[in-house]
Amino acid sequence: MSAATHTHDLDQLPDQISEDELCELAELFKIFGDSTRIRILFALFRSEKNVTEICEALEMNQSAISHQLKILRTSKLISARREGKAMVYSLADDHVKTIIAMGKEHIEE
Repeated sequence: MSAATHTHDLDQLPDQISEDELCELAELFKIFGDSTRIRILFALFRSEKNVTEICEALEMNQSAISHQLKILRTSKLISARREGKAMVYSLADDHVKTIIAMGKEHIEE
């Protein structure tokens, strides 16, 4: 993404942001501050997965993954649906994909 595109994106932001919005934004970015949560989001980037598949992809135990999934669901970054006895997880929406993609692009510059 070019600098001109970034400047255009900034033009879309409001001139003022409330204290509540600042706090909510800070909380959102805190969620991205944990490498396990980022790994889970990357695992879900291309396709939905159940807990077992996430555990296998990350080579971690179910207890640790389930704890992080709860945080990601509470933060509305992932969604879940029941499929039989299993819960299947996916990224909540395209905004999450955009945040991940832009973060990866930023660190690669």
